[in-house]
Amino acid sequence: MSLVKLIDFREIADTRGALVALEGGNEIPFEIRRVYYLYQLSNSFHRGFHAHRKLEQVAVCLSGSCSFLLDDGLNRQTLKLASPAQGLRIEPMVWHEMFDFSSDCVLMVIASEHYDESDYIRDYEQFVKEAANA
Repeated sequence: MSLVKLIDFREIADTRGALVALEGGNEIPFEIRRVYYLYQLSNSFHRGFHAHRKLEQVAVCLSGSCSFLLDDGLNRQTLKLASPAQGLRIEPMVWHEMFDFSSDCVLMVIASEHYDESDYIRDYEQFVKEAANA
């Protein structure tokens, strides 16, 4: 089973530049409830270190690049995200970590739900237990 689920967005480009439009229920496979972005990231640190019980996300590198580690409790995969015309879908119950940020990285995350701390699993051992029972 592949944990890497990439979404190729329709890019409209000509000599003036490029445009990508994202709509909930179309390019984004859920209703959008929250959008946030990370920038001025240090390549010395990893981010993430959690999974969500219900929330779905699509991560897009608007500028630069970064790497992801994805883990479902049994399988692990890594990938580099480096195109603003491509998104990484992160489904519920997938542990994720982000690292190897380029100096110009701007990482946008589109989420299916509003922030809810109770949806987070921040302890890896707890995640493995819950994933085994899912």
